[in-house]
Amino acid sequence: MNRKFKVLLGFALIAGTFHVSGQDSVAQKFGNTISTAILKENLTILASDFMEGRETGKRGQKMAAAFIQAHFEDIGLAGPVNGNYLQPISLYTTTPGETYVKIGKDRFDNFKEIAHYGLGNSGGEVTLPLVFVGNATEADFNQVDVKDKAVLLFTENEWLTGNRGVSLARAKGAKVILVSNTKTKEDFATLSTQFKNFSKGSLTLSRPASEENPRVGLFIVSPQVVDKLFGMSIDKLKKAAAAAPEKNALKKIKPSEFTFKVSTDIETVKTENVLGYLEGTDKKEEVVVITAHFDHVGVKTTGTGDRINNGADDDGSGTVAVMELARIFSQAKKEGHGPRRSILFMTVTGEEKGLFGSDYYTQHPVFPLANTVVDLNIDMIGRKDPQHKNSPPYLYVIGADKLSTELHTLSEATNKAYLNLVFDYTYNDVNHPDRLYYRSDHWNFAKNNIPVIFYFDGIHEDYHQPSDDVDKIEFDLLTKRVQCIFYTAWEIVNRDARIKPDKK
Repeated sequence: MNRKFKVLLGFALIAGTFHVSGQDSVAQKFGNTISTAILKENLTILASDFMEGRETGKRGQKMAAAFIQAHFEDIGLAGPVNGNYLQPISLYTTTPGETYVKIGKDRFDNFKEIAHYGLGNSGGEVTLPLVFVGNATEADFNQVDVKDKAVLLFTENEWLTGNRGVSLARAKGAKVILVSNTKTKEDFATLSTQFKNFSKGSLTLSRPASEENPRVGLFIVSPQVVDKLFGMSIDKLKKAAAAAPEKNALKKIKPSEFTFKVSTDIETVKTENVLGYLEGTDKKEEVVVITAHFDHVGVKTTGTGDRINNGADDDGSGTVAVMELARIFSQAKKEGHGPRRSILFMTVTGEEKGLFGSDYYTQHPVFPLANTVVDLNIDMIGRKDPQHKNSPPYLYVIGADKLSTELHTLSEATNKAYLNLVFDYTYNDVNHPDRLYYRSDHWNFAKNNIPVIFYFDGIHEDYHQPSDDVDKIEFDLLTKRVQCIFYTAWEIVNRDARIKPDKK
């Protein structure tokens, strides 16, 4: 064999090797079986009114979890949570408990004649001297000693955060603040309803402390309650508040006695991640995780009545993508082409409330995080955004290069070999004002130094609106994107070397 022939043969072998790793005929066979019809069928169910917007912990979210679990069971995935598919999670929220004020023998309950602003726990009934500070100016506070007392002040400002009078009262040492900022019973009722609607605390993954809290917030009091506080009418109090400081009108108003109770209830919200496990072959101890959140924002009350937010794109599209990827990989294994590495298909809860499902999993992993190779996270891949209205098939890719150079290289090479979608890296900039690298479930893996890719279609006009419906989904485009993710996952689970992080 002459030298020239050897060189040509060497080039041929290199080219052949590249072709095999770039375009796997077995992968293509299964990638071509990703079904637009099945994606549409599953999404039509998941994003229907029947699922009630899939709000975390609500009935619709639990029905969606049962639907996904049944799919994982049907295609032969294992339940990895002690033989189960559901990973239960407890979230917590704070709500007003028994809260009232007493003036003499009269009791006034929260959101009726008074409205408590804030959450706290007085530890039972507390009685304090009550003084009047008028309009709560510096000159008014010079007339009255408020330290360790309750104070009543007038203001016309409904927005209490940052209110100067309230801030001064706290700075002067007042323990409890009563605010009169409405002129009629009807005005107070409107304001009280607003406070009630916003009184429920946000969800948390850890249980809030319930011990006695000396900062019990403040009370908004109706004009009818003000009439009873000092044994004189609200009109006489307003006249005193308007008097010149040198007249010491506030100082002449005899202190009263004020009794109150504030309590906070802690409500437990039960929810769950849905996990399906496909065991690998020779590298089964290593696990690739494919995630999407299946919760959404539920039902919102609007001027036209209750509206169901079906979340077809956010993130019904990602959820059905995970379901379809699970079906294809499971079928491949049944036909003798199982993945070398194991795959955990996981639809997570509570993303819309604070990435809680993925946060919980990474704190309580079913498989050690040290064995977790990559997280491929899918959150909205069924639509086009305005920036790509006339674009060829595209996909925003976020995070692939943040922790692993070779993951980014593999992602690019696999896409070019199979589909050649337009990869848009606009949101990959961690300094982008939308900060999307930190806003979906991949982040909880990334912060544990696990390489990630976040697949996304952009922010469109139906984002978090009741109009995010199935009829807006571009299913041919959705199918191409699922294929792209499939080929990337196929390469990751079947390559010889594990993808490793090389950046911090």
